[in-house]
Amino acid sequence: MSRVDIKKRFTLIQREAARRAEEKKTEGIPTIYIVMSTCGLASGAAETKQAFEEALSHKSIEARIVPVGCLGHCYAEPLVVIDHPTSGFPPICYHQVSAARAQVLVGSYLEKGDPVFKYVLGATEENDLIPAVMDFPRFNLEQRLVMEQCGRINPDDIYQYVAEGGYEGLVKALASDPEEVIAEIETSGLRGRGGAGFPAGRKWRLARGAGPDEKIVICNADEGDPGAYMDRTILESNPHQLLEGLAICAYAIGANQATVYVRAEYPLAVKTIQQAIKSSEKLSLLGSSILGTSFNLEVIVFQGSGAFVCGEETALIQSIEGKRGMPQHRPPYPVEKGLWGRPTVVNNVKTLSSVPSIMNRGAAWFRSIGTENSPGTAIFSVVGNVVHPGLVEIAMGTSLRTLIFDVCGGIPKKKSFKAVQIGGPSGGCLPESFLDTPIDFDSLTEAGAMMGSGGMVVMDENSCMVDVSRYFLDFTQKESCGKCTFCRIGTRHLLTILDRITKGEGREEDLGLLETLSEDIKSGSLCGLGKTAPNPVLTSLKYFLDEYEAHIREKRCPALKCRALTAFYIDLEKCARGCDVCVGCCPVEAIFTATGRKKAIDQELCVKCGECMVVCPPEYDAVEKISPPELAPIIERPPEKK
Repeated sequence: MSRVDIKKRFTLIQREAARRAEEKKTEGIPTIYIVMSTCGLASGAAETKQAFEEALSHKSIEARIVPVGCLGHCYAEPLVVIDHPTSGFPPICYHQVSAARAQVLVGSYLEKGDPVFKYVLGATEENDLIPAVMDFPRFNLEQRLVMEQCGRINPDDIYQYVAEGGYEGLVKALASDPEEVIAEIETSGLRGRGGAGFPAGRKWRLARGAGPDEKIVICNADEGDPGAYMDRTILESNPHQLLEGLAICAYAIGANQATVYVRAEYPLAVKTIQQAIKSSEKLSLLGSSILGTSFNLEVIVFQGSGAFVCGEETALIQSIEGKRGMPQHRPPYPVEKGLWGRPTVVNNVKTLSSVPSIMNRGAAWFRSIGTENSPGTAIFSVVGNVVHPGLVEIAMGTSLRTLIFDVCGGIPKKKSFKAVQIGGPSGGCLPESFLDTPIDFDSLTEAGAMMGSGGMVVMDENSCMVDVSRYFLDFTQKESCGKCTFCRIGTRHLLTILDRITKGEGREEDLGLLETLSEDIKSGSLCGLGKTAPNPVLTSLKYFLDEYEAHIREKRCPALKCRALTAFYIDLEKCARGCDVCVGCCPVEAIFTATGRKKAIDQELCVKCGECMVVCPPEYDAVEKISPPELAPIIERPPEKK
């Protein structure tokens, strides 16, 4: 089929998309966009939607409700954007819109014209209104490429995606030779966003040249890092961008089969991508004879069982084949012999979702973003001790300082920054001296961290780096498939040593043993899980050695986090006379009344749960923590009255 015929067929789809968009515009009624991704639903977005529907019906107000994906401001959910064309205001974004607030917005804004500025996201006493959604400082500092349409379109409406330029990249690819498509991806410098950063174009070329066997494409959406939810958000917010990139990749390498591997713990993502596949097949954008060409592509969704190690491509392939998900020796690489023994390209969600923009706008445009060796953007789920946690897309080369302090608002409660862990549970922990490090594959690796899949955990002054290392190592140790001796047994020994240190039982020789064992595990493990599992230990030893020494030599936790090395006590000068709040919350009755009706803690009974510190009224703030435990003042419990 000629290029003209392909474009003609697609033009019919575009016209229908434009007609639907124009029809909605001419209606002139308010549109209420409600974030209905997992983060929104977890915060009550379903109840918010129902409240809007009931309030609109009760007041006989005509408005359109559109469920959309994540905007990235996960800390402010449920998020609602109201576009009221006759109000004189641009689209306004409201935060934490409960069912009650939804009813107020219908009555005040849609009925009476008062936009209720105090509910607007970003409103302060100095600045009562930030009028347009994309005017938020956070969006101005970001550079959205993959997430450009997330939170702006209905993920279940393919025509909305087409109206925003969707599938135009696929049309350009189909009108080109597959070799030209691969050359464009190679020229763009796109590197795999799954962690390793291998050039995507090179992987595609290797697969295409791997003999006459039928090729296969796999989208790796098995996202298992604690605190990471980038892939899930893209699947829930803009699945067609992923499918378009998947189709372009399949066409380029000569594949007729594709699999989206997503963990079953993501039910909404699974449902959304399955619906998107059906919609695309209906419009002949997937399936048989795509846009009338000889190119066929069957896309299926495979639900994984949640093993972290299945994020590694050879383990993922084993899982699809019905075997236990365990990494395999390479070579042969999947591009030579992958799923069912056929040449297979395995790309991450973010990698494939970057492809349509490259085909649409050109490799030179993509290279103009980011750095020379790391073009494009990076998506991070920023969690932990930041004011505005959530999903962020920034240009490669942006500094850690800009991301944490300017984009995400810095450290809450006026506390100081201590460390950031980048790259998931196997990422390195970087101290404050690295805040000006550019975020790209090479700079992070040089610093001792890694890009990984995009998880980022920010820690403040109250974080214990020994305990942080223990926490992440506990995760990777449990997720080890057990195939490698170094990974299976070595990580267990590492965890045992760290457990001992956090309990005040560390030995002087543990410091050298941790480092030696970590290096052995890295060199002796087969896959990326074992090779990177010791990273938190090695980087925290390098940059926070003083904390390890305090735990071992002084039996003290400087951050007051390790339970065995801390104690709670009540400052009698601050304690309110007769206040019994802490007494009622103590699960073991360790708190008793001392002199003058003030309270004290029986250190022998205390289990160090910390509930007394939580419930103590802030005006008194009488409960204190101290390390080592023997420094806590001992107050004798008065004898019980008979």
